[in-house]
Amino acid sequence: MERLREKALVSVGRASAFAALGIFCVMVGLSFDPVLMTRAGGILSLMLTAILILKAELARRQDYRHTEMWLLLQHDERPPKEVAQRLSATVLRETYLRFAKFAAAACAGLWLAAVTLPMIG
Repeated sequence: MERLREKALVSVGRASAFAALGIFCVMVGLSFDPVLMTRAGGILSLMLTAILILKAELARRQDYRHTEMWLLLQHDERPPKEVAQRLSATVLRETYLRFAKFAAAACAGLWLAAVTLPMIG
């Protein structure tokens, strides 16, 4: 089970990091207007949060053999077929929700900045 968690963290973490890089690039492109930059970052972070929550809900129905987490596991690390679907779905769901919490926290911080920046200047 621990190997499943490690591979799920690698898989979901990598995808989330690429999404965060994209959000960061958009924000850098809008850095001429700090309020617009933080609003765009907040909206994109909210979209990332929603996508991660949706992926968490869909993890139960996704065939475990077609997940990146499963492909990252060595053949001797894979659980038996009888429990693989349930274990994979549970681990992926937990991992997606974990990263959704991080994205939601970033979203809240960006929206707080978007609200307070106009008051400062």
